Amino acid sequence: MMTLEDFRQARRTLEGVLHRTDLMYSPFFTKTTGNQVYIKPENMQVTGAYKIRGAFFKCSTLTPEEKEKGLITASAGNHAQGVAYAAQRAGVAATIVMPTTTPLVKVNNTKDYGAKVILHGETFDDAAELASKMSREEGLTYVHPFDDLTVSTGQGTIAYEIFKDLPDVDVILVPIGGGGLAAGVATLAKLLNPSVQVIGVEPTGAASMKASLEAGHVVTLDKVSTIADGVAVKTPGSQVFPYLQKYLDDIITIEDDELVDAFLDVMEKHKMIVENAGLLTIAALNHLPAEDKNVVPVLSGGNMDVITISSLVQHGLINRGRIFTFSVQLPDRPGELLRIADLIARHNGNIIKLGHNQFVNINRQAGVELRVTLEAFGHAHKKEILDSLKEGGYDVIEVPTTGTTMDG
Repeated sequence: MMTLEDFRQARRTLEGVLHRTDLMYSPFFTKTTGNQVYIKPENMQVTGAYKIRGAFFKCSTLTPEEKEKGLITASAGNHAQGVAYAAQRAGVAATIVMPTTTPLVKVNNTKDYGAKVILHGETFDDAAELASKMSREEGLTYVHPFDDLTVSTGQGTIAYEIFKDLPDVDVILVPIGGGGLAAGVATLAKLLNPSVQVIGVEPTGAASMKASLEAGHVVTLDKVSTIADGVAVKTPGSQVFPYLQKYLDDIITIEDDELVDAFLDVMEKHKMIVENAGLLTIAALNHLPAEDKNVVPVLSGGNMDVITISSLVQHGLINRGRIFTFSVQLPDRPGELLRIADLIARHNGNIIKLGHNQFVNINRQAGVELRVTLEAFGHAHKKEILDSLKEGGYDVIEVPTTGTTMDG
């Protein structure tokens, strides 16, 4: 069982280990959602995620014999770093099995903490199968990333900090992968204040906990597909499942496109990098009724590689109409390019890239294809620019903006 005394022990154990991730009031999300929003930035935690809480507390409870055998776990990245960090602090050997799709930054960070990393399979479940097999065959001590009540107790200490910073919190939003974080937070939150609402958030493409709660038992999805790699779990934890059945008030599912918008909002308004799994709770803010409640979204981690960051920024700008590309056929005569540039400038468009192809066809009256990528203020501004070009007599076609198009 997870008891109040267990949580108190975890809190004492973690003192001096954790960074203090104070709640941050968000004027932007408060204005856009109609609730008072206070962000819990666990992306700023030791190892870049909340996972250090459960991993470190679990390792502190292991016997000398269990530690001597060496530790092994499977993880999509954040738990891996937590176990590696805890093992390094304790002077214990650690082996981490990670999916081959794990972002490079998480792989390298795990290695930097002294762990041996094995890349295996495309999903967490694939990696977990190998880790479990190695644990049995080599006698290694398995530290499960979410289906372990001691680990979940460590994660739940987040609730202590939320209540300390915001005693009258009404709603806590928690990402769900396997369920360890949500179970710990929901259990402690309800022990401290039974009236608080705890809502889990899953990606639509990996909503294994929602399916399990609806079925009344743990179910396994045939496949998972989401950009939120940290919560791409086919089978949630059976040990933590009863706690979620008892204490979790609801689950919200989020489409991947919503995470792209959430990434841009958090980066531009709060100057923070948050990984896709951690952005689930930000996207979920738009799914809550606007009732002027005190809402705390837990940002679970911020370990994201620069390639993914670049892709999210680009797709976010395109989705919002702040980057777009158009194509137009021009007569092959002097001054036409200047006329196009002048029309764009008059409407405050900013040219990012321009392609001028004189050899698209042999008709000199419509022989030049001009392809322009622009920066705009949004969809309304984009429409204004395109309408002005059409009014100027140009047959303008908006075309998909790709990474290749945006390259300098």
